[in-house]
Amino acid sequence: MASGKITGAPSLKRVSATAFILRSEVLRLYRDMLRTIKRIPSQQQREELQTWVRTDFENNKHHTDEEVIRMMITKGRISLKELEQTVNLLA
Repeated sequence: MASGKITGAPSLKRVSATAFILRSEVLRLYRDMLRTIKRIPSQQQREELQTWVRTDFENNKHHTDEEVIRMMITKGRISLKELEQTVNLLA
């Protein structure tokens, strides 16, 4: 009891400030993509794109190398801009 460790408490993994910022950028990109997809008129296309985005992010969540994550964020932003342009043409 006097060891200072709380029994049953989950251990917290420390992350660097850079990793925290990258995680925030990834989450922002994910949310922006889903918000953009919501503007698509066709429900079927919306569902397909939501599944594609969710799957793509889930398939890449294992990456820990910060350079790889930065590259993927950059590619994701390019994809988001293309998606926004396409949605603007449909609206």
